[in-house]
Amino acid sequence: MNKKTNQPAEVAPDLAEAAELGESPTAAAGATPVVAIVGRPNVGKSTLFNRLVGKRIALVEDLPGVTRDRNYAHAEWDGRNFTLVDTGGFWTDTDDALLNRVRDQARLAIDEAQVVILVVDGDAGPTSGDLEIAALLRKGGKPTFLAVNKIDSFKREQEGFLSDFYRLGFEHVFPVSAEHARGVSEMMDALVKYLPVQPPPEKVEEDVCRIAIVGRPNVGKSTLINKLLGEERMVASDVPGTTTDSVDARLEHKGTKYVLTDTAGIRRKRSIAARIEQFSVVRAFNAMDSADVVLLLLDATEPAVDQDARIAALALEKGKALVVLVNKWDKLPQAKADEFRQELDYKMPFIGWAPILFGSALTGSKVFEALRKCGEVFEQYRARVPTPLVNKLMQRIEDEHPAPRAQGGFPVRIFYIAQVGTRPPTFSLSTNRPDGVTDDYKRFIVNRMRDAFGLRVPIRLLFKKKSKRQFVPKKDSDR
Repeated sequence: MNKKTNQPAEVAPDLAEAAELGESPTAAAGATPVVAIVGRPNVGKSTLFNRLVGKRIALVEDLPGVTRDRNYAHAEWDGRNFTLVDTGGFWTDTDDALLNRVRDQARLAIDEAQVVILVVDGDAGPTSGDLEIAALLRKGGKPTFLAVNKIDSFKREQEGFLSDFYRLGFEHVFPVSAEHARGVSEMMDALVKYLPVQPPPEKVEEDVCRIAIVGRPNVGKSTLINKLLGEERMVASDVPGTTTDSVDARLEHKGTKYVLTDTAGIRRKRSIAARIEQFSVVRAFNAMDSADVVLLLLDATEPAVDQDARIAALALEKGKALVVLVNKWDKLPQAKADEFRQELDYKMPFIGWAPILFGSALTGSKVFEALRKCGEVFEQYRARVPTPLVNKLMQRIEDEHPAPRAQGGFPVRIFYIAQVGTRPPTFSLSTNRPDGVTDDYKRFIVNRMRDAFGLRVPIRLLFKKKSKRQFVPKKDSDR
């Protein structure tokens, strides 16, 4: 849910006070500020998360085997951009180990964020778990907004437990209904005043290919950049987590200019044990945002795992061109690339269009070929397909495989298609029934476009209802 942009407000004094208690490196580095949503299980955190993002978040839709929930998403309110973090539910238990895990995750959320939203259940009233989390948040000193959820009417606000929640000790208390959006706008209007004002975005260099090198820790990202640069520019080590920030390096190779961004390894959230690693995850996601191409490194000695699929799916959702380099291939002299490809196709079928290479950052095998491949997909990423060509293709598609009929048996026709954007290539299709185009048919169109134009980058399709005055080209049979 986005609100109409207004003149940004000044940063509130409380934020400066929180900074004195320990400013987040994320904010200090000028990266996108972070807002964390915390609370017990089943209080409505994910519902509020989806409400603020403006959609039900999933890394990849309609694809089995990829997690449906996402921890991180970009959001905007009143002209302020920020990263929204949805944390897992904090269980409180008499078991000391579980209680320690609760405290650890709460501290991580406090450390990472500039502002915290604590969600509580307005129907249940304050619980011991709420009190414990609130105590941790107060100790952290970050601005905290208490969202008393499930208050969907003024009557429930008056007759419920709202007043009892003030004893948690927070100044900002808002009765909300995440499901019905009640009170959310008022809370966010107050919250964004505590976010740092973002500087204007830098001008994009159109002729420079920006590559974010991502992957799990210790997969060889820094070693790869050092090999490309021909010097020990990045600290490379066998110790996971050596890189804790995103670092840029410029390179020109065979007439193409590149900016390489070395990012910290992306781990599962539950395996992050150190505060600095949590910042690194956010910065790696930010690096993807500013990149044209994502170079995903896989470890040949550890065939594709769930986390690799999550990283690839995140790049796809962000609409980034993708190149996969299976690193440390030199350690498996008897391995067969075809078998590894089949394994990748099984575990990550949604990126079957992405180039896949097998090499070694340590020996330099296929390293510059991976760089060249990034340059190739970068050109496709920003290329335009002539309108006559894409319309001729669409005509053949409709003639050979018409769209399935919509609900009620109504025919679905696509009259016109034109490219309306790049990075990634985006096409607008004029049709009589935009809602009648099935997901299977959309994928069919995309696959035919890949085959026809050799595109190995994400393709986005926008379906719009044909206006009465819109020009529709005649078919060849009509001429």
